[in-house]
Amino acid sequence: MLSADQKRFYDENGYLLVENAVTGEQLDRLREITYRLIDASRDVTESDAVYDLDKGHSVDAPRLTRIKLPHKRDPYFWEILRNSALTGVLTDLLGPHTNLLTSKLNTKAPGGGRAVEWHQDWAFYPATNDDLLAFGLMLEDVDEANGPLMVIPGTHKGPVLSHSANGFFAGAIDPDDPLFEPDKAVTLTGKAGDMTVHHARILHGSAPNMSDRNRLILFYECSASDAWPILGASSYIHSLGQRAYWNDVQARQITGEPQLVARMADVPVVMPLPPAPDTGSIFKTQESAGAKSAFT
Repeated sequence: MLSADQKRFYDENGYLLVENAVTGEQLDRLREITYRLIDASRDVTESDAVYDLDKGHSVDAPRLTRIKLPHKRDPYFWEILRNSALTGVLTDLLGPHTNLLTSKLNTKAPGGGRAVEWHQDWAFYPATNDDLLAFGLMLEDVDEANGPLMVIPGTHKGPVLSHSANGFFAGAIDPDDPLFEPDKAVTLTGKAGDMTVHHARILHGSAPNMSDRNRLILFYECSASDAWPILGASSYIHSLGQRAYWNDVQARQITGEPQLVARMADVPVVMPLPPAPDTGSIFKTQESAGAKSAFT
């Protein structure tokens, strides 16, 4: 799927923009499902296992920050990841054996939909190696006005910046950190059907949506199958039981097979602890820990 130049660019910069990652037919179906899910949120009065509500959400005007785990809400989201051009991009960058870590559909509502403060995904889930990435499939056009993803090239090869605030893991860096260089940020805009790719260690964030349009981006966070989680795996196994945990690992296999030999790499790891008062979403983590905003 990717040319040698594209793979080299990703390796050097930590991000990529892939145009026309899905067909027109696939895009239409994804949007139909998405808007159906948004419409179904009208009677929801508080954030739950499916929806993160934004301020001002109502029956007449649904406003969401996120639809959680869309691959569990409709099987087509899982089908797109496993059998489309996305699959080829994934294996080009991570190899033949890959896993889904999580998915989310960030719906950033118009007229001030919430910002995501600058952070590194790696800070949330360090692993035995850093072959981890996120796809951001644009379901509508994304431009400067509606809160596009921004990345700082090359930071995937640098340190893990502090994501703490007020004694908690805040899921966001301090914008006053001397290692944070926002003047080097690149804004990733595109047309519906285009897709961003960003490395788990790259610094990224997004401003509020100040347009009159939704910003719909479907995110898949994925890893090479031999990148095993450092934090949480043992407690997760204990809570589920070994058989249930193994079933879960297999259920999240995108391509290839589970890899039982963890590949160890010399990567920087900082434990995301102590947890914030509310860890229900990245928005709640950043807000409840009192993370300082870079967008005010």
